[in-house]
Amino acid sequence: MKDSNHKPESNNNDIKYVNLYETDNKIYTRKIKGFYQALRRYTGIPLILGFVLLPWINLGDRPAVWFDLPERQFHILSVTFWPQDFMLLAWLLIIAAFLLFTVTVLLGRVWCGFTCPQTVWTLIYIAVEHFFEGDRNKRIKLDSQPWGVEKILRKGAKHTVWLLIAFITGLTFIGYFVPVKELSVGLIPYFDKEHGMLTLDAHPAAIFWVFFFTAITYLNAGWLREQVCKFMCPYARFQSVMYDEDTLAVHYDAARGENRGPRKANQDYKAQGLGDCIDCSWCVQVCPVDIDIRDGLQYECINCGLCVDACNQVMDKMDYPRGLIRFTSDDELKTGKTRFIRPRLFGYLAGVIIMMAAFTTALWVRQPLSVDVLRDRSTQMYRIVRGNVRNVYTVKINNMSETPHTYRIKVSGDAPYELKRYRSVVVNSGEVFSIPVQVMVKKEALPSAKNKIIFTVQSKEDNAVTATETSSFIGPTKK
Repeated sequence: MKDSNHKPESNNNDIKYVNLYETDNKIYTRKIKGFYQALRRYTGIPLILGFVLLPWINLGDRPAVWFDLPERQFHILSVTFWPQDFMLLAWLLIIAAFLLFTVTVLLGRVWCGFTCPQTVWTLIYIAVEHFFEGDRNKRIKLDSQPWGVEKILRKGAKHTVWLLIAFITGLTFIGYFVPVKELSVGLIPYFDKEHGMLTLDAHPAAIFWVFFFTAITYLNAGWLREQVCKFMCPYARFQSVMYDEDTLAVHYDAARGENRGPRKANQDYKAQGLGDCIDCSWCVQVCPVDIDIRDGLQYECINCGLCVDACNQVMDKMDYPRGLIRFTSDDELKTGKTRFIRPRLFGYLAGVIIMMAAFTTALWVRQPLSVDVLRDRSTQMYRIVRGNVRNVYTVKINNMSETPHTYRIKVSGDAPYELKRYRSVVVNSGEVFSIPVQVMVKKEALPSAKNKIIFTVQSKEDNAVTATETSSFIGPTKK
């Protein structure tokens, strides 16, 4: 009978099983200073300030950026987009994707390392952790010791600030969909004397989404961190398709660094067959995704450059040249040169420039007016009155500008049409105004039973604001 506790001896050819649901060891990052750490800070601060402040800035009587879903209006600074502008949004997303591809071909995953919201918010949370719990060794020691007053106070303060940052993030994000000033006031609880309980004025849906995104932010930036980058983010999986031998990314110069090994300062380490790497593991200790860059390029690497800063500090202490770990390319490591002008990069760049030019042109010539014309099907297809053929239409005028306009309607087409019982209408900003109109024409002037008619709507205040819509005019069959 086999012993259930017996484990066979393993060898190099054994199959290794990995538990995909097993949690990794907690990462304790070392605090480091350097060029790339400062660059991450100075690229992250404007992004955070822009995210937090934009909902609070008003243009006229509305927020500068406001996605008004009930009214189907998307206000971005002085421009208002409507559902009819969906193609512009699709263009914008395609341009953003191609711009990301272009940057990736040139500089690798710098988006992930410097500007991705997951990275930026994780940096904030790590900074709070460093402030309350200390650097790497202190945090390891704090986690290993039993719970006491100091541990409770430090952990409690950290998580309190984490939750506060998460709440501000959730409130700000929903502030792009609900005016943030009204939302903030509505989230302040007050005592309702009529019902004898604390209550909030904010809409229940808004309250739910604020606290939902609060929880998501706290979970992602505080607990999941590198798990999001390594296992959830799809960009990490297909980045290798965009890399080539001249893509600039974080690399370890193995030719210079090997063989690794500790040594004393001012020691002739080359006589012992050692390279410049002293195997201090600082590059691993500062890595937010817990990889060893010396093992080669890995999909988990987000090109944040922290290992570059750490290695440069060690090289300075040892009085060795900097750049053992650096932003470079495979070609540079092999041949000493990097080709910046290459077909793939040129193709992506040309595509982005062409699409941005087309998008800018479409946005520039975009008319803040749309028109829909519907033939009235609730009556007869046409009527003949005193030798005139009459059709009835409903004209819907959508004023997508920021100001009211007075619009006039003209008709043209296959016959000399005339509008009857019509007057100019004033349409407020953001209003869709429906007006019934009658179009008449002499029976003998109609060339066929079905004819083309063009409705032209034009603003009296600005003749350049005009829109047209084509419909059909029905008359009697020619004998």
